[in-house]
Amino acid sequence: MPETRQPATPPAEVAPSGGGWLDHGFHVDVHSHTDGQLVYAASGALATSTERGTWVAPANRATWTPPGFGHSHRFYGRTDVRIVVVPPALCAALVPHPSVFAVSPLLREAILALIDRPESRPGAHARLLEVMIDELVETPELSLHLPEPRDPRLRAVTDLLHADPGRASTLTELGRMVGASERTLSRLFDSELRMSFHRWRTVLRVHHAVIHLTNGVSVTDTAIACGWSNPSSFIDAFSSVTGQTPGRYQTELNGR
Repeated sequence: MPETRQPATPPAEVAPSGGGWLDHGFHVDVHSHTDGQLVYAASGALATSTERGTWVAPANRATWTPPGFGHSHRFYGRTDVRIVVVPPALCAALVPHPSVFAVSPLLREAILALIDRPESRPGAHARLLEVMIDELVETPELSLHLPEPRDPRLRAVTDLLHADPGRASTLTELGRMVGASERTLSRLFDSELRMSFHRWRTVLRVHHAVIHLTNGVSVTDTAIACGWSNPSSFIDAFSSVTGQTPGRYQTELNGR
């Protein structure tokens, strides 16, 4: 994901009251929690990185991180972030790995109520947590995970693409640059990352597209910057990964 020059911030300084506005580029260093954590971006966008890769949550999405996962956060655009802590006893109902979920109207209201209501009312707080978890259990995960490789040949290829997501090089051409055959790299994408080269590059480009759109770049300019030959193919790819068109995503951002 794109880096900024803004210094990293210790995790304790992130929205200590459970919510707040964070500036573009706000970064939280690697840390972990004994509890689970749901981070909801009501506006802006959030990238959560672990040793397993990066999850991007556009506006109106939530990132789930189970207990014990070392992770860092980076925020894009001016982000209205809400954080809900989930006690370990309740985490077993949710997926045991980081993930991104769409936020339904009911889930959104439950998250906001959990932040607004103090835990001094334990009965109400517990019931709202149950509503939130029930909604997450029923919500399908979104395909916003970008896994990162361990194999040095594959990492050399993904580093090239991270540096320039719009690069049009084929896997054969990239292989020549890093000293590996197209066949070997294709096998490594399938075996290590569980997705094809084409799919991995598409998700990477969508991650960058979310950031461009969040920062107000037009759909057409975003498509060109992120490597699509025309807006139509970009719209199709963005919709397949995020579940909504880039135009609708920007409309929702501007309506908040």
